[in-house]
Formats: sequence, structure tokens, C-alpha cells
Amino acid sequence: MHKLGTLLAAGLLLLSAAAHADWIERSNAITMEVLRFNAGFEPENISDLGLSEFDAQVSDLGENLHQRRIDGLKEQIRRLEALQSGEKDARVSQDISILITALQDNITSEQLNHELMLPYYNLHEGLFRNFNALLDPRNDASRYPAALERLRRYTGREQGYTPLTEQARARTQERFGVKGLLGPYAGQLESDLGKTRQYVAGMRELFVAAGLEGWEADFAVLETQLAEYRAWLEQAMVPRARAGNQLPPDIYADNLKNYGVYAEPEALIASAQYSYQLLRSEMKALAAQIAKQRGWEKDDLLSVIAALKKQQLPEDKVLATYQQRLAEIEAIIRREDIVTLPERDASIRMATPAEAAAIPASFMTPPQLINNTGQYGEFVLVQSNPALGDEAKMDDWGHDAITWALTVHEARPGHELQFARLVEDGTSLARAIYAMNSANAEGWGLYAESIMHEYLPLEGQLFSLYTRIMRAARMFLDPMVNTGQLSRDGARDFLMEQLLLSRPMASSEADRYAFWAPGQATSYYYGYMALMRLRTEVELALGEAFDQRAFHDFILRQGLLPPDLLREAVLDEFVR
Repeated sequence: MHKLGTLLAAGLLLLSAAAHADWIERSNAITMEVLRFNAGFEPENISDLGLSEFDAQVSDLGENLHQRRIDGLKEQIRRLEALQSGEKDARVSQDISILITALQDNITSEQLNHELMLPYYNLHEGLFRNFNALLDPRNDASRYPAALERLRRYTGREQGYTPLTEQARARTQERFGVKGLLGPYAGQLESDLGKTRQYVAGMRELFVAAGLEGWEADFAVLETQLAEYRAWLEQAMVPRARAGNQLPPDIYADNLKNYGVYAEPEALIASAQYSYQLLRSEMKALAAQIAKQRGWEKDDLLSVIAALKKQQLPEDKVLATYQQRLAEIEAIIRREDIVTLPERDASIRMATPAEAAAIPASFMTPPQLINNTGQYGEFVLVQSNPALGDEAKMDDWGHDAITWALTVHEARPGHELQFARLVEDGTSLARAIYAMNSANAEGWGLYAESIMHEYLPLEGQLFSLYTRIMRAARMFLDPMVNTGQLSRDGARDFLMEQLLLSRPMASSEADRYAFWAPGQATSYYYGYMALMRLRTEVELALGEAFDQRAFHDFILRQGLLPPDLLREAVLDEFVR
């Protein structure tokens, strides 16, 4: 996937339905032209943002794809530079700079991948994600019939369209003769091929649930085409897969930058290993307190973690327990005046099997970003890693002690609140989409855990530190796996032995580092440290005048600005 496509597909993006200031309206008009350009290549991602005019359109994998993208990106940059030269409003000019930087980064990523990597398209997962976004129950049902047209176009049964599977094969095969290109990691191919049936079943379930008619014949064609594509991957791509997961250093460095992490791998490793030891010391002290309180003989950290993880919630009580926990957390937030909460309830639901296969860890799924009519994000609970078959069930997120930290991170005051405030307060499209990266989104989620920590029961505090130490571990394990200092299996074993992660969860984590999203795992702790440094800076400047609720509300009003732009806004506007 291209950088923008990945951001939008995975994305944590929303747009306010509130009235915009004049400068935002002008900025949005400029950004819409960039979005429409991108819709020429990946319209499904732009449809997911709320531009329903692209609901029926499908990805372009046609001939000369790479050069057409590069030429188009350069033309967009020239257009933006011309607009900026005559722009008098500093805020609009800053948004144009955000757009230019994003497109320049996109060119860099495009060029690096073209020069170093053999194209590989995981169509089963990609098509499931596309239909899952369009047929989302939060969308207006009037948009659903476009899925029928999109389906016909994917299959090539619509006049003027070539089957997407044929285009994907052609784009890969035309690069077979280029020497030195790296194929996909063998472990990634094995994982992807192992989940194809779940994605096809998931797509079928989506069409049934949407109540659409007349899709069965076209879907049968798509199913056959995907089966043939899967067989081709086994025949043509598996022999070309690389044995090791390591990416070329330039690709990994580019990944880090795209996720908002501006640091060398060795610096990340050193900082995270130091934090890991500090957090473990604090966790040991808490574990001893919990053991004494409960009368347990074994009071070492791993024994206490294991004992608490054994207190698994009944499957039919998991969702209700998380909903109850959210109500308790909201009461604490209001009592301690931590941040302003919406009046409406947050949404929590269980993941479908296909969603769990695509993202084998709990997550927040956002509503549409453009033309939002009141849709909000959903905290989606994942309890298994379907890729592992009989070993799929996790025990990491279904016990009582973990419910505090996970609810804080994914719901309130974490991601759900982050996106709700975007909907309610408003921000420009450039800042919501093109300034967004994983470090500023996930940094807030982890920061939210830290500001709630002191108000939780001891078990909640222990697992609040547990999720934080996991993020610190990510920040040294990911670069170690990607610089050859540790194997993918070595990272999995470390997490199982030192943090008692279940095998399916540890495998999901190791896959994240090795191939699912190399570099992304570092962004949580990196973004968290940036916010903690910023808070310290503000407290020093304001002294007793510091108001945490005002500070947090201001942070959330800035949208998804990266750390450097956020710091500038805080110091220039909030502190003054």
C-alpha cells in the first residue's frame, strides 16, 4: 500500500460537522483538490472519508502506475506552491505547507518502494477492508447499493473494467525481470495466505447484513478470481519471498518518518530500554502490594500478573464489563476535572472474525471524516488472533484488571474522545488527514492512560503500567527486529516470557514488527514522551496557574497535529 492509502485505510480520521471559520473553508477547498487527485488512484479510501461520489469507484492498478502517480504528485505540489505564494492567511499557508510536505513524503516512499521492492498486493484483505468501510452500519444505507457497482468493477463484469486480480498480477509480473528487488517476507505471505478464507467469508457476511439483492452472481465471480489469485501467489510469489523480514535501511527509515517517528533506530532502542527498566521497577512494587492485599504467597511480578490474568471474564460478560468500566472511568474524569467529556455515550462492540484477522488487537474504528452527520468512532474489542487456528484465543484482554487501561486508551479519555472532539470542535482537512500520523494519535492514547493512572484501583494501576511497558518494549523490539539484532520469533518469545503475553497476542505483536507495519509500533511511546515533555514545559511556564482540564481540552482542539506543530501551538497560544 502507498503511504496515504495506508493512513486512510487504517486511519484515525474525522471531520467536524460544526460550522467552519472562513480560513478553514478556504483551506478545505484546497485540500479537496488533493483528495480528488488521490481518489484517481485509491477512491475507496476517499469514499471511506465520506465523499460518497467515489463509493462505486475502484482502485487503479493500470499500466504505468508508478510514473503516473509520481507525475500527478509533482503536479499537485506545483499547484500548491503557486497558491501559497499568494496566500495572506498564515493558517491557510501552514495547511498548504502540511499538504506539500505530505505529498513530498509520498513521492519519497513511492520512489523507494519502486526501486527496492517487488510489488505485492494483499487483495483479500484489501477488498474486505474496502467493503467493510462502505457497508459500515454507521453509514447511511442509501450508500450501500454502490457496493454492487464496486463489486462488478472489481470483477471486470462492468464494461470498460479489467478484473483487479489481473491488474495486480500484471503490475507484479512486469517487475519480475528487475534485478535486486526484494519480494515480500515469507512469514507475511504465509500469514496472508492463511487468512484468505476468513476475508472472503467476511465479505459475504457484509453483503448479507446490508440487505442488498442481486450480488450473489458477481460475488461468486470475485470468489473464483480471488481463489485463482491466491493460487498464483503460491506459485509465483512464494518462491520469490525473502527468508528474512529485514527491509532495506532506507525503507525502514522512511517508515519511521511516515509514522511520525524522527529518530534513529539505535536512539529508540536505548531510550526505550531505559524506560522499560524504570517501569518494571514500579510494577514490582505494585505487584507486592496486590499480593499482600489478597493474601497471595507469591508476590513477584510475573506471578501476580499470571494470577490476575486467570480471572477471565465469561465470554458473554466481556462487552458488558467494558461498558461498565467506561461508566466508572467517566465518573472519575468528571470528579477530578481531567478533561471535558461529550454528553453522549461512547460505542463499544466486539470484532467480527474477519476484522480480528485483519487487525488482531483491539482498536478504534472512526466514522467518515467528510459530510459527517453525527457518526462517531467505535471501540472494537478483539479477543483472538484467527491466523493461529486452534491457538487463536487470547487471555490478554478478557480479564478484569486489564479493562481499565484498554478502555482508557481506546475509548475515553483516549482515542474515542480524541475523535469525538474533532467532530464537535472542528479542524481543517489538512490537519485532520495530512498532518496526522501514528505518533500524534497513539501518543495521546498512551498519555491518556498515564493521566488516569493514579485514580485506578491497584490492579488497574498495575495493568496501566503493563500496557505502558508493552509500548516501551515495542520501541526497542521493533527496531531490533528490523535491524537484524533480534528475530521475529525472538521478539515473540521475549513478550511471552518477560510480560506473559499469550502466544496469539505475542505473535500478533511480532508480526506487527516484522511485516504488518514495520516501524509503527515505535510511535506509541515516542508520541507519549513528546506529550509528557510538552506538559512539563507548560507546567514550568505556568506554575500554579496550570489547569490540566484546560490543557487537555486545548490539545484535543488542535486535531491530529504532529508533535512539533502541536508544541508550537501550545506555546504560542495556550501558554501566552
